[in-house]
Amino acid sequence: MRSIKTGVAGSTRFALLAGTAAVAMSLPAVAQAQDEAEDAAEEAAAEDSDDGFGNVIIVTATKREQTLQETPVAVSVTTAETIERAQIRDVADLSSVVPSLTVSQSQSQFATTFSVRGFGTSGNNIGLEPSVAMFVDGVYRSRSIAQISDLPDIQRVEVLRGPQSTLFGKNASAGVISLVTKEPSFDFGGSVEASYGNYDAIVVKGYLTGPLSDNIAASLAGGYNRRDGYVTNLFNGQDVNDRNRWFGRGQVMFDNGEALKVRFIADYDEIDEVCCAAFNLRPSAATGAIQLLGGQVNDFNGVPDADEVYSDVVPFNKIKNWGLSGQIDYDLSDTLTLTSITAYRETKMNADQDVDFTSAALATGANIGQAKLDTFTQELRLASNFDGPVNFLLGGYYFDETVDTADQIIYGSDFRGYVDLLIRDLTGNTQTANSIEATFGAPPNTFWQAGQGFFNAIEQKNEAYSIFGNVDFEFIDGLVLTLGANYTHDKKSIVTDSVSTDLFSSVDIPGAITGLNNFFIAQTVGGLLGLNPPGTLATPAQIAFFQTNFPAGYQQVVAGVNAQTAPLLGFQSLQFLRPFQNCPNSVEDCSFSDDDMSWTVRLAYDITPTLNGYASWSTGYKGASFNLSRDSSPTAADVTALRNAGLAVPNLRAGSRFAFPEESEVWELGLKGNWEYASANLTLFLQKLKNFQDNTFTGTGFILGNAGSRETKGIEFDGRVNPIPQLTLSLAVTYLDSIFENYVGSPLGDVSGQEIPDIPQLRAVFGFQWDQELANFDRLILRADYGYESTQVPDDGLLDYIVRDAAGNPIDFGPAFAAARAFQYEVNNLNASLTYAMDMGLEFTIWGRNILDDRNVTGVFDSVAQTQSISGYTDAPRTYGGTIRYKF
Repeated sequence: MRSIKTGVAGSTRFALLAGTAAVAMSLPAVAQAQDEAEDAAEEAAAEDSDDGFGNVIIVTATKREQTLQETPVAVSVTTAETIERAQIRDVADLSSVVPSLTVSQSQSQFATTFSVRGFGTSGNNIGLEPSVAMFVDGVYRSRSIAQISDLPDIQRVEVLRGPQSTLFGKNASAGVISLVTKEPSFDFGGSVEASYGNYDAIVVKGYLTGPLSDNIAASLAGGYNRRDGYVTNLFNGQDVNDRNRWFGRGQVMFDNGEALKVRFIADYDEIDEVCCAAFNLRPSAATGAIQLLGGQVNDFNGVPDADEVYSDVVPFNKIKNWGLSGQIDYDLSDTLTLTSITAYRETKMNADQDVDFTSAALATGANIGQAKLDTFTQELRLASNFDGPVNFLLGGYYFDETVDTADQIIYGSDFRGYVDLLIRDLTGNTQTANSIEATFGAPPNTFWQAGQGFFNAIEQKNEAYSIFGNVDFEFIDGLVLTLGANYTHDKKSIVTDSVSTDLFSSVDIPGAITGLNNFFIAQTVGGLLGLNPPGTLATPAQIAFFQTNFPAGYQQVVAGVNAQTAPLLGFQSLQFLRPFQNCPNSVEDCSFSDDDMSWTVRLAYDITPTLNGYASWSTGYKGASFNLSRDSSPTAADVTALRNAGLAVPNLRAGSRFAFPEESEVWELGLKGNWEYASANLTLFLQKLKNFQDNTFTGTGFILGNAGSRETKGIEFDGRVNPIPQLTLSLAVTYLDSIFENYVGSPLGDVSGQEIPDIPQLRAVFGFQWDQELANFDRLILRADYGYESTQVPDDGLLDYIVRDAAGNPIDFGPAFAAARAFQYEVNNLNASLTYAMDMGLEFTIWGRNILDDRNVTGVFDSVAQTQSISGYTDAPRTYGGTIRYKF
């Protein structure tokens, strides 16, 4: 079980948060009492609202424009103003203001994982689409690498919590992140800004919009973001974890104020960064072997503050994204609108990282590899706007994508010497790499040679379509029943062309041991029978004779021979890159096709003109995912069939090619209030996810499987109050109780009933903003937010610490859990900015993020080919700087 700190500090924070939440919930009633004319106040606020500013926020979470209060779903909205004041640079930074959203990054940019309410899919395996779907202006982005650059001409970001499959056509089983950019304006305007900060950080952005004619408007946005790395590679003195990215975005809109409106968007962005630094957190004897070879490893005692690593491979991440999309809105009548969104996107990635994370030349090559995604999407929907009690939205969605991925692990010049030291340690210095080659009958210098390795290449095709819709029935004024449904058909197939040239990994060690046993038994029995010349092998008949007439002696011979050869089984741990069973083949077709129906039932009621409540039940779906790593392998039944057909590659082990689809279900109760001086939203929910696609890192690849069932019970609150016009106070709190409800066959054994790692029970964000208008109409704006996360464990457990018997079967998982628990952490994050905004549009800002320099180990894993050595990732240090911005 996961251990949670319950000291005075944590209890005090919890009491403080609970008290603040209680105060915040009482503020709306006070605010309501201050103004009897709620409707008039709301209308006035709406008129003052500009792109999400003010107390009334327009959202499209239900694919209709509604105020945040009117939207009967759990949604958090981050406005352009908040993004600007909080110096939020990309989607990953949003978690500092949206406590139900967590973002983590590990070995590369594509390994970024977005989770909502603790539900999210590891980005570490490109075969997995996220459970939290990402949309930009209505266009689905199928992987995190397709949207990790700077936020461009942003209007707002909506984070929808819980399954949203009946409104979104693809993979929204846990939630949706929807980025909405500004439409081109028929009024000329724009902005430019430049920032400079520590680590020599430079950010430059610009936005320009205006009319091209009476009916056509356009906009251009672009930006550049670079920063030195905050980690030093002591091997070559190079910075790691830097920033180097730029983007461009153009839009053209036709709108003559009549029935037709067309919006065309083109965007392009690039990332070319030295990322991502991994640190040794706990060395082992294997780490010591690397040091004996002259390899250097960071001082684990200095992590996470030292920010120093040793790596003989220069890590890099190069990503290119571009896309085209067109949206057509056509009013068929005053009450019916037809919307079409068509998009094509292409993403390319090329990345490399040191496999062993040391300065020894153990492995070279593009170890993360290359990937290319070509994606076409089409959405068509019809929405009504009747005056009567019934309204509907009906839509269809089509998705077509090809994923090409490749990666390599190639042994370097130090690898054989490293394995030689491991062999000496395994055998008490009685065996060497040379002697092992002789034992298995291989010529000298055959095994563990530089240039040997694994070369992975897989193509995946995915085609899906869905039909979705919602119908609203307003029985009486303010009481609305919503029924929603989504039918999805999803089909995937893969073709692999993967090769291992690691010759030792193809040796059948159990078979070789059987052959050696037979040889030594025949040789020993021949000697005991006095066969000449000495060393003559006994025949099977002579062995049978000896066994029959001298049974005790025969048993002694067998026992002695077995004792001599049994240690050879230990050398299976040195078979790092076993041969790969390519597919499709005569046993496996390596394709998957599935259908699903998702549902929504929701009852919403306007309790008062300023207070709404709703109760809902909904389900969600995410299609099956193929394991596109080198650990993709047939099921046990397929392994048997392949062996029987004589098609199995050497040392084939059973595993999985894919994970079955995810199915989610959530019950929610919500209250939403919006008064002239305050707003508050409260959600209680119970959410379950069946067949969660669990992705576990093995050291060289990934085990992909399904967790039987995960359950999260939670409470979410967000509110803000303006006690005086200058002051805005906000509080957002998420409390989660997350467990594996049923997960018998996890890589760590039966973890049913255990808490899910990497999910804090409590996350909270306190916000403060003072906006003071001066006598000359300039403004002084002070903004701060403090984020807190309760104690959490960064991983379930570490596979290398499982205690196994001589045959390799697990007998004790406790040490694996304990190894991960040693790195539990708590987060205290303070961000702030101070802006002087001149009435003529010029602004000066000084800002800081993670001002407390709160550093943590945020992810751990088994070091590659270093038994019981632990590596991990850390979060970013304090950053600060200044910004000049001009709006016109």
